[in-house]
Amino acid sequence: MDNLISKGKGRTIYTQGSSIVKVIDTNVAKISALNEALNQARIEETGLSIPKILEVKKIDEKWALVMEYIKGEKLEDLMKKNPSKIDEYINLLVDLQLQVHSKRVPRLDSLRDKMHRKISAAKEILDATLRYDLHERVDSAPKHDKVCHGDFIPANIIISQDGKPYIIGWSHVARGNGAADAALTFLHFYITEQDEIGDKYLKIYTEKSGTSKQYVQEWIPVVAAAKIMDYPEQTRELLMNFIDVVDSL
Repeated sequence: MDNLISKGKGRTIYTQGSSIVKVIDTNVAKISALNEALNQARIEETGLSIPKILEVKKIDEKWALVMEYIKGEKLEDLMKKNPSKIDEYINLLVDLQLQVHSKRVPRLDSLRDKMHRKISAAKEILDATLRYDLHERVDSAPKHDKVCHGDFIPANIIISQDGKPYIIGWSHVARGNGAADAALTFLHFYITEQDEIGDKYLKIYTEKSGTSKQYVQEWIPVVAAAKIMDYPEQTRELLMNFIDVVDSL
């Protein structure tokens, strides 16, 4: 491998010549690794601007996904370097997200089912009554089948050297309600202490999508509950502030 790009939960990403190699830890099930590759290949067929999967192989007894290496800058870094262009960058983020939501891939996992599984798995943090209320909210929400990225944040947008945006990080993709996907993006800005940008994002998203602000906000407790096990204790306390909103509704 040439250079380490990032190391996250269950995955390590390197460059290898003109390719990116995502090495998946041995504690991640084989079927999860192969399903991730399959789902990204399905997204390729929609025509969205994403890196193509080139190969799936084993490296040192670990499964690895090999894909195109898009040279450029992450939108996250551009936002930090050019704060005067925040409006332009947030508009781009929303435009790309709405492109994703315009697609349909019936064979993707159900976002609704994933939310139910994750809420149930958080039983050490969320009491039975709160989990029941959250499950009820998921079940009562309008049923959609839009492609939902599942982690649509500025760090997962790369602007190539020729100015073309690419969407990366498809390991959480599912089909479901686009407002849930937007709620995840909004929540990211609050978790990373970018409240003002989060509010700006939500305003632009709701205006461009024709969705009410309240409709997206109704998903925030659900997505906060679904993500809570992925974060350390300090962040979990912040997420609980959003989840507790359910009690007052």
